[in-house]
Amino acid sequence: MRVLVTGGAGYIGSHAIRELTRHGHSVVIYDNLCAGHRCLVDGFELVVADLRDSAAAAAALRGADAVMHFAAHAYVGESVQNPRKYFENNVQSALSFLNVALDAGIKYFIFSSTCNVYGVPREVPISETAQRQPVNPYGVSKLFFENALEAYSKAYGLRSMSLRYFNAAGADESGEIGELHDPEPHLIPCTLQAAVGIRPHLDIFGTDYPTPDGTCIRDYIHVSDLAQAHVLALEHLAGGGQSTALNLGTGKGHSVLEVVSLAEEVSGRPIPKQICPRRPGDSPVLVADASRAYEVLQWKPSRSIRDIVSSAWQWMQTAKKT
Repeated sequence: MRVLVTGGAGYIGSHAIRELTRHGHSVVIYDNLCAGHRCLVDGFELVVADLRDSAAAAAALRGADAVMHFAAHAYVGESVQNPRKYFENNVQSALSFLNVALDAGIKYFIFSSTCNVYGVPREVPISETAQRQPVNPYGVSKLFFENALEAYSKAYGLRSMSLRYFNAAGADESGEIGELHDPEPHLIPCTLQAAVGIRPHLDIFGTDYPTPDGTCIRDYIHVSDLAQAHVLALEHLAGGGQSTALNLGTGKGHSVLEVVSLAEEVSGRPIPKQICPRRPGDSPVLVADASRAYEVLQWKPSRSIRDIVSSAWQWMQTAKKT
């Protein structure tokens, strides 16, 4: 199939396009490069345009069978401080693009969603049947688009899959691509940056959560495992599978302090830490029940938290040399 990948020059998208090509699909990347990087898509067809540019989107969609939609602002804290930015891009612009894709005859639509649609869960691990009550604008914006896809599936027959990530982390084992944000907001790369002195210390946001060590617990999923799930989701829909939403996680939670300790082991360096107040919008515990993804896609993550941290450390060594 020919797949248009929005946000394909970003972190998760750049891993997904490689997995798509390994499975024999052709790829076109659609990215405005406001957060993406050309270096992550060397050798791939790239259309530099915005989601709101309907003419550019229509042209890029010609001949495409499917869309993988990664293009979104994705920082919880920023969404609380600047919700307008998130609703304009993740809702208005994304909906404009969805309408163009529908008019272009796109049959299959894979959406990069998030566990933030659940908000503060009543039960952990979280299953797809849990109430979706996001507590930050980022989660609200993703939930809106999930709802749009559900409605479009019923009304227009568009087959879609909303994949609710837990915490994407790590890097391709080749060391060629990895996490590349500026500024970098995510725990594992921030921790490793503190290990090598790129940042003076690691900020730990809150040690008074109702968890064993007081820090937030998250389910970390290797980005390459995520990429594999996207390809399986596309092939599931193409094989007649129904529209649905699936959690993508490992089912295992790790606290901030546990991850920091592991990063010290992997890097062989002490990590200076600074305790800060909680960030608004953070949930204490987010861990997936991903059993349905196995039932539907026959997908199961194969990489551990140590694999995640080790691959991120390898990528950091590579990125420092380029």
